[in-house]
Amino acid sequence: MMALKIIFWALLFIVFYSYLGYGILLFVLVKIKRLISPGKKNFNPDYEPEVTLFVAAYNEKDYVDAKVENSYNLDYPQEKVKQVWVTDGSDDGTPEILKKYKDRGVEVYHEDKRGGKIGAMNRGMQFVKSPITIFSDGNTVLGKESIRRIVQMFANPKVGCVSGEKRIFNKEKDTAVGTEGVYWKYESKLKKWDAELYSVVGAAGELFAIRTDLFQPVEKDTLLDDFIISLRIAMKGKTIQYDPDAYAIESASASVKEELKRKVRIAAGGIQSIVRLKPLLNIFKYGVLSFQYISHRVLRWTIAPLSLPVIFMINLWLSWQAGFDNFTNLYTLLFYAEILFYLLAMCGWYLENRKISNKIFFIPYYFFVMNYAVFAGIRRYFKGQQSVNWERAKRGA
Repeated sequence: MMALKIIFWALLFIVFYSYLGYGILLFVLVKIKRLISPGKKNFNPDYEPEVTLFVAAYNEKDYVDAKVENSYNLDYPQEKVKQVWVTDGSDDGTPEILKKYKDRGVEVYHEDKRGGKIGAMNRGMQFVKSPITIFSDGNTVLGKESIRRIVQMFANPKVGCVSGEKRIFNKEKDTAVGTEGVYWKYESKLKKWDAELYSVVGAAGELFAIRTDLFQPVEKDTLLDDFIISLRIAMKGKTIQYDPDAYAIESASASVKEELKRKVRIAAGGIQSIVRLKPLLNIFKYGVLSFQYISHRVLRWTIAPLSLPVIFMINLWLSWQAGFDNFTNLYTLLFYAEILFYLLAMCGWYLENRKISNKIFFIPYYFFVMNYAVFAGIRRYFKGQQSVNWERAKRGA
């Protein structure tokens, strides 16, 4: 019995630490760092190197015009902004639409064969000549000052990669997929503190930038290209910084079912990344970076979600031993709290299918979906069923 109680509290602590505790600890550590060593801003208004906006696109005809026009309207000298589009496998007219912008400096490199996003990135980087490469997705719109804010981060020679913020646009704020925006706001805060403590642990593929000379081709079956590219740069001794005011906006997924497609792929990619970045688990070699990586990423992709059913089963046993009607017993109270949480998640699923808004139900539901995706992703990874090609999630209007 005692052994079960120890396991129960250990796993419960891991779940709490992974989703909330690390954020609390990070906040405290950042506060201490500010007291010991106040940070200095690296701002140099004369630092305006040439940059390349790099887009690996697959069948983005509905977004191409808006994306290109958005790129022309960003607050940065246009003569210093190059655009490189790699459209491997696109058969919806995307390459043809882009070619009409050729006289305005847009470079298009197309191959009929579809090799996935990382294949397009590996092939396309040979055409980049600028010192800084900024990656973004074809279906996102960048904030007006995004390039300038990203570039200013590179004024610090210790910075090898800069991550922008992913922002979710959704007219129905209180739907379950609208809750995705709430999640990303929390993630944004964690990234800001991660960067202030030392380094962000992984960049957002919607918008991130690297020093071009630090790019190394990535394995062609890589699922999370942005994550692998950015962390391998960090493992070279550079830092990944973050600016929430350099942002890319995209619509929320049309439904939780559509969002689940993306999260399952990310979960499979997370396991793949942990395997390929195995040396980064060595905290004695990588220090603070390893601590941040394990706390913010590894636990969320492995032990934390896998702990949830174990916690429930142990709590069920302990509650049965104490008596389900014994409301003075802590384990019984925790068991009913778990039951309530999962009932709220079920209600969220029911209401989401009927497009009825209520955040009280949608937040537990979204949390459940996130963790279910990890189980599905792990299964896909070990069965080798996850394709390197994106399975596009439908976006909300």
